Amino acid sequence: MRALSTPVRDLTPVLLRGWALPSVGDSKYSRGQVLVVGGAARTPGAAQLAGLAALRVGAGHLTLAVASTAAVPMAVATPEAGVIGLPQTDSGSVLGADLEAIKDDLGSADVVVIGPGLDDAGHTRDLVRRALPLLSDEALLVLDAYALGILPDLVDDVAPLAGRLVLTPNVAEAGRLLGRDLDVVEDDVREIARTYHAVVSCQGLVADADGACWRIGAGQIGLATSGSGDVLAGAVAGILARGTEPTQAVCWASHIHAAAGDRLAVSVGSLGFLASELLAELPRVLVELGA
Repeated sequence: MRALSTPVRDLTPVLLRGWALPSVGDSKYSRGQVLVVGGAARTPGAAQLAGLAALRVGAGHLTLAVASTAAVPMAVATPEAGVIGLPQTDSGSVLGADLEAIKDDLGSADVVVIGPGLDDAGHTRDLVRRALPLLSDEALLVLDAYALGILPDLVDDVAPLAGRLVLTPNVAEAGRLLGRDLDVVEDDVREIARTYHAVVSCQGLVADADGACWRIGAGQIGLATSGSGDVLAGAVAGILARGTEPTQAVCWASHIHAAAGDRLAVSVGSLGFLASELLAELPRVLVELGA
């Protein structure tokens, strides 16, 4: 196991070009199936952003599972995806106790993303706990947003996913994962990765459970906007779906997300670009990296 004092490496385009992504087949299924579970009635767009980001970086097949009242509008707005309606509360939160509608999808997906657009901690805790046993033995899991806030209660539940778990916290979520306020420095991100046996992308840093850490050279303040984290989680899922191992996938996706923001800072401005505008830039960054 690498020591926590392993030097932080700069995550540059040169490094990534020398760490090439695996080749993909010519079928949408050979590029992986992604399932995004999220999207309460008030926030279905978060799940949509994550799903479209997965497709934009090369995933082959996408299913979105969102609150039932949002399902038909989501299917119309996202013709690229299969959409499943999930039982919801009177206030529109996704119920965590009833996953029958996505039982088969959880078992067949190559990558599952849980969290974007969920808005109730208790129901999210139930959802994650009930979803975990339904995943295939090879499935990779990306947790984001509310699914991160409840993760300290589920440390034992996610332990079997060691090596297959990715976390994409913001600063506040990182603090909740460790139970203290953070400035988020390298050792904090390494501690999260070690505690949850996961690969973590947070605040311009990527760390894995063995203590390796990378610093992302791209990105700026404009990425701190509503929906940007959903795009990152989806980009991670899409790179994973292509058959990439988790540490490499998170490094690639984190750089692509940040570099997409840099491109928009030039064309739109350092502030004011939208998370949805990141989507079109993702494949352009991949082209620049030769992927």
